[in-house]
Amino acid sequence: MRAPLRLSPKVLLIQPVRMIPSLLLPLVGLLFVGGFSGKSYLWAAFGVGVTFAFAVVRWAMFSYEIVSDRLEIKRSLISRSVRTIPLERVRGVDVSTPPMHRLLGLAVLKIDTGASGDAEEGKLDGVSLEEAERLKSVLLRRTRAARAAAHPTTTGPAAASGETASASASDGAAHSVAAAGPPGASAPAATPGDTAEAGREIISVPWTWLLYGPLSGAYLLTPFALAGGAVGLAFQWGDDLGFGRDAALTVGEWLWEHPYLLLAVVLLLVVAMPVVGGVMYAVFNWNFRLTSRDRYLVAERGLINRRSVSLEARRVRGYEIVEGLAERWAGVARVWAIVTGLGDTQTRGQLLPDVPRAVAFKVTGEAIGSYQAELRSHPPIARNRRLFRAIAPWLLAAAVTALTALLTAEAAWWIAAVVTFLLAGTGIPLGLDRYRSLGHGYDGVRLAVRSGSLRRSQAVVERRAVVGWHLRQTWFQRRAGVYTLTAGVGAGKGGYSAIDVSQSQAIGFPAEVTPEWLAPFMEKGK
Repeated sequence: MRAPLRLSPKVLLIQPVRMIPSLLLPLVGLLFVGGFSGKSYLWAAFGVGVTFAFAVVRWAMFSYEIVSDRLEIKRSLISRSVRTIPLERVRGVDVSTPPMHRLLGLAVLKIDTGASGDAEEGKLDGVSLEEAERLKSVLLRRTRAARAAAHPTTTGPAAASGETASASASDGAAHSVAAAGPPGASAPAATPGDTAEAGREIISVPWTWLLYGPLSGAYLLTPFALAGGAVGLAFQWGDDLGFGRDAALTVGEWLWEHPYLLLAVVLLLVVAMPVVGGVMYAVFNWNFRLTSRDRYLVAERGLINRRSVSLEARRVRGYEIVEGLAERWAGVARVWAIVTGLGDTQTRGQLLPDVPRAVAFKVTGEAIGSYQAELRSHPPIARNRRLFRAIAPWLLAAAVTALTALLTAEAAWWIAAVVTFLLAGTGIPLGLDRYRSLGHGYDGVRLAVRSGSLRRSQAVVERRAVVGWHLRQTWFQRRAGVYTLTAGVGAGKGGYSAIDVSQSQAIGFPAEVTPEWLAPFMEKGK
């Protein structure tokens, strides 16, 4: 019998470093109390030694092995724990290499089982890069074998149009886009020596496209977050670092008494937003590559922490294309996959970072499936609702500030009234744009819904992924005669909504997409 496998011994160099933040304050306190004497240093060294010994024991008590149709992860420290993951429940295997792991040639391998939290997933933190790739290949290959044995393929028309056929089509489409490739993407030609395991590259995002990063707004607040973190550390560790919390308060009061300096700091942070945000975006999305490998879509990215995420092609049910206002002006978009049983979809489901919009539609269309119909517009009352929401709050604020200015005769209130009135004016193009962004449609295979302006999102979902419909109407919608129609989907966010549709659209769209569900009710109504 094969002995259980263990993590690489090199991980023992990482565990103590991880525990330093929790030990830092006790060690500093111990040195201060001991007056930095030889005995205090001895006790500090003893504490570090105990920490390292604990890491060794924990490493020795951890093991894993693949037994028949399952993966077993065992821990035995104070209590014994055995986590069993059936291979047929494995949805994907992710491999990442944080900075310290990369220096030591190690990786973190995470097994996704479609559970809602990390507590239900398997994680091997500290295997060698070779072992991580070997385990990834073995797990994915044996997962397919276990799933095929548990659910044998049937014959006949049902099998031809079922999930397996869709997976093959999706995988084949991914190979076709690798051959063609969008503009700016590198896609090597197929050679006789290519294997399914080696995979085919769908798109490799050029580094010049990383300049679109600040447009997404995802990392624009990084300078303020860093400044807030620095202030928090000053208040938390000020006494331990020697300058005291009172000194930090004094500096804050001095800045408050000199508002021009405080304004200069704020302006400096604002100027740094696109620069720092762009750098952080590039760090997380560096060398982004999407490949089709052995019926999996594999997304790799990252400069400091290189991460590889595998999405099983047959579980991909569609995609969501997101465009912020600045991204729309620049003609770029981001893409997420809609996958069944996928945890942490915002991170693990990303298919493309900011790329030209035409490239995003080309890659998703050929790798997953394109939407072939025009989106249908929503009734004019939906436009009126968008305009009212965008204008009315600012007009009310302008009226209140103008009335206050008349009563107090202060210039500040007049300035506030003018500003709020101008903001009400900007609500007109915003409301019209929000209405133009509304849309829904069905091309016979996939349905699509779109909404939003500052963040416009279009979800394209396969018809077979729809598990139900939810029709909702608020009090204001009842007065306007419109509805919110949500297609329940067993993937992604769980549901995608067409907002403010008319009564005929709310009835006709589900009847068009899933006629067999509504047929008994329609016949009964006749």
